[in-house]
Amino acid sequence: MRVMAHGLGALLASTALAATAAADDHAASEQGTFQADITRTTHNIAHIEAETWEGVGYGVAYAYAQDNICMLAEEFVSVRGERSLYYGPEGRNELGLRGADNLTSDVFFRSQINLPALREGLEGSSPINQALIAGYVAGYNRFLFDNPVATLPKECRDAQWVRPITTDDMLRLNEKTMLLASSLQFAGAIANAAPPSDTVAIADPQAITFPDPPEPNYGSNGWAFGSEATADGKGLLIGNPHFPWEGPARFWQMHVRGPYGYDVMGVGIAGTPLPTLGFNKDVAWTHTVTAARHFTVYMLQLAPGDPTSYMVDGEAVPMEETLVSVPMPGEEEPFETVLYSTQFGPVVSLPSAGAQWTRQMAFTLRDANTGNQRGMDAWLGIGFSSTVGEVESAISETLGIPWVNTIAADREGNALHADITAVPNVSKEFIHGCSTPFTQMVEGQITLLDGSRSECDWMSQPTAASQPGLMPANDQASRIRKDYVTNSNDSYWLSHAGEPYRELSPILGGHKTQLSLRSRSNFIETEAMLAAGPMDHSRAQELVFGNKVLSAEMALDAVLDLCEGNNALAEACGVLSRWDRRVNNESKGAHLFVAFWEKTPGGPNFWNTKFDPENPVATPADLNIEGDAGEKLLTALREAVEQLTEAGIALDASLGDVVTRASGDEKIAIHGGPGGPGILNMQRSRLIEGGMTPVHGSSYIQIVGFDEDGPVADAILSYSQSTDPASPFYADQTRLYSQKKWHRLPFSDEEIEAARIGETLTISEEAAE
Repeated sequence: MRVMAHGLGALLASTALAATAAADDHAASEQGTFQADITRTTHNIAHIEAETWEGVGYGVAYAYAQDNICMLAEEFVSVRGERSLYYGPEGRNELGLRGADNLTSDVFFRSQINLPALREGLEGSSPINQALIAGYVAGYNRFLFDNPVATLPKECRDAQWVRPITTDDMLRLNEKTMLLASSLQFAGAIANAAPPSDTVAIADPQAITFPDPPEPNYGSNGWAFGSEATADGKGLLIGNPHFPWEGPARFWQMHVRGPYGYDVMGVGIAGTPLPTLGFNKDVAWTHTVTAARHFTVYMLQLAPGDPTSYMVDGEAVPMEETLVSVPMPGEEEPFETVLYSTQFGPVVSLPSAGAQWTRQMAFTLRDANTGNQRGMDAWLGIGFSSTVGEVESAISETLGIPWVNTIAADREGNALHADITAVPNVSKEFIHGCSTPFTQMVEGQITLLDGSRSECDWMSQPTAASQPGLMPANDQASRIRKDYVTNSNDSYWLSHAGEPYRELSPILGGHKTQLSLRSRSNFIETEAMLAAGPMDHSRAQELVFGNKVLSAEMALDAVLDLCEGNNALAEACGVLSRWDRRVNNESKGAHLFVAFWEKTPGGPNFWNTKFDPENPVATPADLNIEGDAGEKLLTALREAVEQLTEAGIALDASLGDVVTRASGDEKIAIHGGPGGPGILNMQRSRLIEGGMTPVHGSSYIQIVGFDEDGPVADAILSYSQSTDPASPFYADQTRLYSQKKWHRLPFSDEEIEAARIGETLTISEEAAE
């Protein structure tokens, strides 16, 4: 049975098909299954096949644990709020976009994950989603049954924190994923919010600021090319997500075959039972982190004499108090604190940003992705799609995509960019009508609303969306073209260099606002590539790994002019003059320029030619090197030289000798660089002894087209499939990435058989009563 995305509602909700799905799963359970077949191919890619959705989740969890059990088990510790218990409260957790100490992480998860509400939400979700989760729990636990803790990789061998999971653990993990680009940014501000003492003064309006949007911490590039731009007249997709090299947000490759002809290959992160980026025989898709904001901040007017009550429509409303208890290691008493929440979300406190809890005002955060259990249904619908129009329908019907653009191409030659996610239903007019004295001051950073009026609660606004308070898909950005669309994390307003999108609500991002240098590089390189000829796989590979540095092409000559006669910087300037202006492994001096650029002052006078919204790809431009501006540039270069010298890194070293990934005693050269200087192949690194190592950037890179038989996909998983250093699949694809080599993915039965590693593993067990 072939199910299309335009039938997604029928698949998920219609009585007949839902009953069929439930009956199938029940029958499988009565026959003794959870059951799945797991076949591995080159680079240990897992191909999971099951006749039921429970079986799909079962097989995916088991296969994922085979490669990443220690990382996944630790992630369940994190979302349970037990890091302090097992690793100590002072340790660190890479929590969302910003790290946090373990105690802050525990307080956040124990206070912000509402298990009763999530359990209720699960009961109201689709039978398929419920079956996938049940299967994942069973598959993870089956792996632990088959592999006792004493036999696990040394990172978690005999660890007390490795234990079977429950449905609650999966609900917690999904909630964390949904909040990754919103509430998790404010974990510390939520976990440490406390009522003010008598000495806390009113916040200074001039001092209020908020954390920057996610990019460049989480980023990505994505391209979809249609029939007018490709060599064969079919669609072609390039996916280049920028995600962490360590931790549970790493991608993992899988190919899933399930009920009703579901046949999708791609990747997911920890805990996802289906591919969330990938392709089927007709459609390929990728995601990039959107510029939209998936939350609003409310300013509350507090009741006189009571900082834990707030005024709404002239009436005092008491805040809800929650006692949070975090278990401590050893014999220590649990840590306890009281957090406060309101109808507008939990109270947040950012004293360093001027947004603090005083006796007169407080700030809260309301997140559109709280309780979002629709994501898997959205990705299920995408996986069943045969055209990009059906992809658009799947994400529009569910509003389940949490915080990413969707970019897709199909075999018919259509290209889609859809910035359709779970965002608050607030229009430009609504924001203006519910503004506060501070709203305009933080415009572009957050959406700040007045919490003293019930009419400003977006959850109560009329909406055509299926989800209360969420912006309907029709009010968000989506376009289908025959040439190309692309995104590198800038606003929806420009996904094709020649045709800006109409203005939408500012919560979706700025309109006719300045692009990042990486976005500008994307448009410049894409347009140049298409001007030279139609897009195909080889040209797509060249586009992804061209490794040009736009800022160098724009500014380096001017910097070198400043160097004339400066003896103190003669060596550095000489290195930069000989650099090939790329970030390839053999590029000498690339790391010096990157270090310099990251120290440049920026600001309104950095460029002589200012930003022109009618010419966004070419402006701003012309580096200002006159007077004080030139001195600041030279100072930035001196500081870069000092930084590298102190770290023991030669100025003229090759990039591949500086930035490496260790695998045992082997050091693998890593090309690319941070996005700030305008590098498409983004790789952000940290200093280590004698060099640097990547922490975040190009991860699962896929180039997907179509022939008469099915998809044609070349891909690389830059950090490889396993997190176990002892695994032969810990760095095998990293070596491919280093050499700019690609792996043709096996999709058909014949291709899988030809690339097979070992025998197919069949796992099954009796379903619990």
